[in-house]
Amino acid sequence: MMPPAAPANRAPHVFTLTGNLLAERTFEFESWSPGRTQRAQRETFQVGGKGINVAKMLTRLQIPSTALCFTGGAPGAECEAWMRLHRFGYRAFPTGNATRSGLVIRDRSGQLAETTLLGPNVAPDAAALVECATFLDEQPDGQVLALCGSFPGWNNPEFEPLRGCLERWLKRGQLVADTYGPPLAWVAPRPLALVKINADELRSLPGGCVDALPEPVQRWIITDGAGPVRFRSDGGAVQTEMPPVIREVSPTGSGDVLLAGVIASLFGRASTLAEAVQFALPYAAANAAHPGVADFPLPLS
Repeated sequence: MMPPAAPANRAPHVFTLTGNLLAERTFEFESWSPGRTQRAQRETFQVGGKGINVAKMLTRLQIPSTALCFTGGAPGAECEAWMRLHRFGYRAFPTGNATRSGLVIRDRSGQLAETTLLGPNVAPDAAALVECATFLDEQPDGQVLALCGSFPGWNNPEFEPLRGCLERWLKRGQLVADTYGPPLAWVAPRPLALVKINADELRSLPGGCVDALPEPVQRWIITDGAGPVRFRSDGGAVQTEMPPVIREVSPTGSGDVLLAGVIASLFGRASTLAEAVQFALPYAAANAAHPGVADFPLPLS
């Protein structure tokens, strides 16, 4: 049975769920090399995590959205302050575990590739997971929920309230996933509206190829960096689209921008999957051609 559709006179609300939030700093150097003390020319702070990136781009595309996340400790408080400052639609569920931190090192000379250092994964505690599940159960039917990124501890008993909530969501809304590892194995055999994965994640699934993709999922998108994007809808033939050719500055978040564009087109415009991919690819390319995530100029030229 297909989930109920949102009212025809408005796009559904999109919730993105980030299971592993990141308090991220970027240090920019005129040039950088390992093994010595160096002083950055510029420091910025941003909130990382796939669901945050997706919601940021959805906001720029004027799609109503709320970023759901788990925040803890001083890094979590800094993340919430950043989201308030940027007028971000978000709902944070407090956890006793401090939000992980990360550092991006950017060499403006172009001699060294951008380097990202991530702190250890942080799983939300049981109380935060119950609060998140309760919040989602209270939302009206016909909305879109996107599971984004990693979910440390997914197979642990503490996640049972959230897994049960997602089973219920499948019967009353649209569920999208851009995840990997245990969450991807959990969602793949279920009737999701859309799964976006990259080529490496595809190989982790049984069969490891497009022809072996589980049938219950309505739509699949497989990305491969700057290579062709492959996609399949409703068990049909695999189609391919090439991204625009650009001079890459930072690929970080481009897959998340792609997913936001696809969601905006699929659920905001009732597009086909092919139309949604064609709509989203220029935004993903523009993201890769600029520093930051979803910070490129709009409208696209």
